[in-house]
Amino acid sequence: MKKLLLLGGSRFLLPVIREAKALGCHTITCDYLPDNIAHRYSDEYHNVSITDREAVLALAEELQVDGVMSFACDPGVVTAAYVAEKLGLPNVGPYESVAILQDKGRFRAFLRDNGFRVPEARCYEEKAAALNAAEALRYPVIVKPVDSAGSKGVSRVGAMDELASAIDGALSFSRCGRFIIEDYIEQRGFSSDTDCFSVDGELCFVSFNNQYFDRRANNPYAPDGYTWPAVMPAEVQEELRSELQRLLRLLKMGTSVYNIETRQGTDGKAYIMEVSPRGGGNRLSEMLEYCTGKKLVQNAVRAAVGLPVERFENPGYRGHWSIVILHAEQNGTFRELRIADDAKDSVVERDLWVERGDPVEAFSGANKAVGTLVMNWPSEEERDRRMADVSAWARVVTEEDADE
Repeated sequence: MKKLLLLGGSRFLLPVIREAKALGCHTITCDYLPDNIAHRYSDEYHNVSITDREAVLALAEELQVDGVMSFACDPGVVTAAYVAEKLGLPNVGPYESVAILQDKGRFRAFLRDNGFRVPEARCYEEKAAALNAAEALRYPVIVKPVDSAGSKGVSRVGAMDELASAIDGALSFSRCGRFIIEDYIEQRGFSSDTDCFSVDGELCFVSFNNQYFDRRANNPYAPDGYTWPAVMPAEVQEELRSELQRLLRLLKMGTSVYNIETRQGTDGKAYIMEVSPRGGGNRLSEMLEYCTGKKLVQNAVRAAVGLPVERFENPGYRGHWSIVILHAEQNGTFRELRIADDAKDSVVERDLWVERGDPVEAFSGANKAVGTLVMNWPSEEERDRRMADVSAWARVVTEEDADE
């Protein structure tokens, strides 16, 4: 029986555990939070911090695991690559390459140095140094930690007097105490944040989607929905495919699922924003199985333990899909999820993570979500109309909300 060590314990690991068990694997989860939901479903749990790579390495050696994986869990990606490289286990790519991809400052520098189109960005450790350069910035800019995910600590700064508080916010979410300030690339249409897959460095499955945000939320840069297929022009998608493939070759990446963020700017140019060798949060790989029939989660598990993988083709989409990230508009106590009658026929899956009486928090990042809705719409027009105003047909209601 293959042993698979999974770093982290969030609910986004549940489909990984299901697929691993279906393949006959023994699943082991580890982190420093024993109450995390994934530990209830794995075969074995160990209380070891996933950011302590030497402790995870010692655990993997002791348990004699066949693979290590960090899926939809950004803090564990570098640790997983380190452990896999040290033990000669299947790996997504060289440890140094993974370290570059997972550090936003190093990644921006790598893109720039290798001729990729990239927003102007500077990396800082000291707040004072960034403030000293504040007058030279071309506002608006984006301030974010170099090592966080889920839009935590990300701010758009429109003027110099907003910079100091944005830096404080970024540093509060940075484990290594570094942040970047980069030009804000306004997207044309929608940005894309979805999952892709490579086999032996060949990017055989490349998807794009339409990413939505709740501009009324505490963090207007936390995604609250996605739709497939993308409206991004075909020629822009093709350019991004080519550049993503060039990037993976330069980094000598291997077989992996990736969470990839891209966009077309209002200047008409294509930009690679983020590439992480892991499954994305918000159930993106699961959604792609709905949309295309391709089993990205299963393929990622197979790769992690050295089983044969499927060499996917680029996706063909089976309908007009969306996932809604359910969240509360304010702090309160959950009462119910209201879905309009005329939208119920399009609901494929309703996954609610709270019960009546549970506390909920205003939406500031993926960790504040309370569930998801998977939708299959009868047409692209219906999909786009509905997703433009989700609160008109799907709403998380708290006890503090006025009765309607």
